[in-house]
Amino acid sequence: MPNTTASPKAVKVGQEFYRDVTGEMREIAASMGLPDIYTKRLEKPQKTLSLHLPVMMDNGEIALFDAWRVQHNLFRGPSKGGIRFHPDITLEKTIAHAALMTWKCAVVNIPFGGAKGGVCCEPKKMSASELERLTRRYAWEISPIIGPEKDIPAPEVGTNETTMAQIMDGYSTFAGYSVSNVVSGKPLSLGGSVGRLGAVGRGLVHILKESARDHEIYLYSSTAAIQGFGVVGMSTAQYLSETGCTIVAVSDSLGGIYKEDGLNIEAVIEYKKKNGRLEGFPGSEKITNEELIALPVDFLIPAALEYTINNKNADSIKASIIAEAANAGISPQANKILDSRGIIVLPDILVNAGGIVVSYFEWVQDKQQFFWGDLEVEERFQGIMISTYRILDEMMRAEKISMRTAALKLAIGRVAEAMRFRGLCP
Repeated sequence: MPNTTASPKAVKVGQEFYRDVTGEMREIAASMGLPDIYTKRLEKPQKTLSLHLPVMMDNGEIALFDAWRVQHNLFRGPSKGGIRFHPDITLEKTIAHAALMTWKCAVVNIPFGGAKGGVCCEPKKMSASELERLTRRYAWEISPIIGPEKDIPAPEVGTNETTMAQIMDGYSTFAGYSVSNVVSGKPLSLGGSVGRLGAVGRGLVHILKESARDHEIYLYSSTAAIQGFGVVGMSTAQYLSETGCTIVAVSDSLGGIYKEDGLNIEAVIEYKKKNGRLEGFPGSEKITNEELIALPVDFLIPAALEYTINNKNADSIKASIIAEAANAGISPQANKILDSRGIIVLPDILVNAGGIVVSYFEWVQDKQQFFWGDLEVEERFQGIMISTYRILDEMMRAEKISMRTAALKLAIGRVAEAMRFRGLCP
């Protein structure tokens, strides 16, 4: 039978992650002087749906999968957040990621709250037909609480545009008509937006360019290492290499590759897609994830799962700038170590917000049934990403705080303001 319930270790990690995220929020809220009632309300999600999904497997057996949809905050608009298919997903981890989505939407001033969904499964070990049945069952079960004006799912780890198309179809069947803006990250043929594919990597590179310029690092003579080579890692590598930056190392869950004078990123991507791994790429040396993190590069980009940079390896980092592509790629303890060492950290709720920005564009276009071209999407996209960076950079310098602290203060302040104006009902 497939893995349908997270291990005790994953449950413990999820609980610690939730405590870290809420603890960080409490610390920032206290520094801002927010009334205690705001902190208490932001500690817990507004709505949580816990599910056990019965799914027929290819061998005829029925498996029961643990699953959730969490809506952390709805004060600034409908909630928005990805759906993760992963064997280590838990309720606490889903709540924590939903809270991070609240801050991410607020920091770039998108009128959404945060949400997150998760199904405990191993998608790489499931057939396409099993994944479709699981997705459609999940879509049917969450249909009462999602919707274009309530909660808009998106792809995340283990899911993709096909998953979104199937959720859209399931919801539309439930509604009785086609509802394109119930999800984002859809195929273009179903109302997706140009610019959505690779938006996280593209947004990260826009921010990295600004930070590099501020710190007098010239991209054409710079070096980078990318830990994690999934959708985000690949797109980041592509866009960053186009700036002239030399990418000397990349890694996936099976290990990494290193080449001192730089990797041919297009060839690496082709090799990874063909072989399912990076190891063995011609002309490269084998490198572990821990070795990659400690490389003396200008830019280090963690683009895998949570806490790959933590208190055990933060002291070994030699990069000048870290761009946190993964959600919570750096633990709170590691953030403090890096800050004390003078290493610049561009936080996840800013640098990987590109996906939510273009998802918002997709939602708007679907509502209007009027779609924008590449240039219009990119112009609006760059405007939001760069202006947000400038706001945070000014806060950071004026208050002598880290950019992560600045981002959280801005985000929490915007959410608290919405809560204050809306008050209580009834």
